[in-house]
Amino acid sequence: MTEITKLTSAEIASIWTSYMNDSMSKCILGYFLKDVEDEEIRAVVQYAYDLSSAHIEKLTAIFQAEKIPTPTGFTYDNDVNLNAPRMYTDMFMLTYINHMAKVGLLGYSGFVSMSARDDIRAYYREGLNETSKLFERSTKTLLAKGLFVRMPYIAYPTKTDFVDTKKYLSGLSLFSKQRPLNAIEISHLSMNIQTNIMGSKLALSFAQATPRENIRKWMLRGKDISQKHVQIFSQTLLKNDINPPVPSDVCITDSTTPPFSDKLTMFHMALLSAAGTGNYATAAAASQRSDLILNYERLSIEIAMYTKDGADIVIKNAWLEQPPGTKDKEQLTKKKDTME
Repeated sequence: MTEITKLTSAEIASIWTSYMNDSMSKCILGYFLKDVEDEEIRAVVQYAYDLSSAHIEKLTAIFQAEKIPTPTGFTYDNDVNLNAPRMYTDMFMLTYINHMAKVGLLGYSGFVSMSARDDIRAYYREGLNETSKLFERSTKTLLAKGLFVRMPYIAYPTKTDFVDTKKYLSGLSLFSKQRPLNAIEISHLSMNIQTNIMGSKLALSFAQATPRENIRKWMLRGKDISQKHVQIFSQTLLKNDINPPVPSDVCITDSTTPPFSDKLTMFHMALLSAAGTGNYATAAAASQRSDLILNYERLSIEIAMYTKDGADIVIKNAWLEQPPGTKDKEQLTKKKDTME
């Protein structure tokens, strides 16, 4: 009988992270299903909910087969109030799913590349395909309803060209005009505007509902940071006579009844902060103007400080579930010495 190869640390990290994210998504999408009215949007929400539910079942089976404790994650009983009044509009739900599908595409592609065992790679290849279909369905629905926000247009180039001066890389000179943004830089600025708008709306909704003052202040701080970053990126585009891709108001209602536990909302904001930091790192690496690179780096530090303060709140309330890790070998040695 052939022995099945044990999971690597990367594979354990991948399935653990996936379980946490999918259990959170199932809670949020289940709450959406309670309120969604538009039948076309409902179909997208239902598809996303079914994917998360199926993923949790498959991941649970993997944990059980490997005799690894299944994470606690998030559950309907502990983390969702289905009796809470409507918090989000149908438009918000659709935009949210489209945004989270983008995050999922990045996540699944990374999990595929880190996995070696056939069954784990197959799971993440399938997940990548499913998430791609979710992104496609949500995008088509946004387009059909006139809600999809396109990236800015630029004039088609008429010839190929090469950089012939180091000034192309400079964006900080006091004695010369900054060169115009290139298409790559425009696309990253535009994407980060849209992700920050979504983040600010979510933070506002969480602040609006939480009964805890310290979490309310932390959420509002997150909203302010996101809005500040939107302004910085938008001003950069406007200085180049490019209109920023700002959507119609993605609405939340005036309900103050918490639909989700503070544990879930804090986890969600940490997830968005991590995704945002990754987006900024990618944008900095792709950008060639030095002022843009410095902006992304300093704004990433601001996000890191915000995330650290959020982690302190989570730890204080014993909400931070610890990922699987190795044993402290030095501590084990000390314990052995004391026994002798």
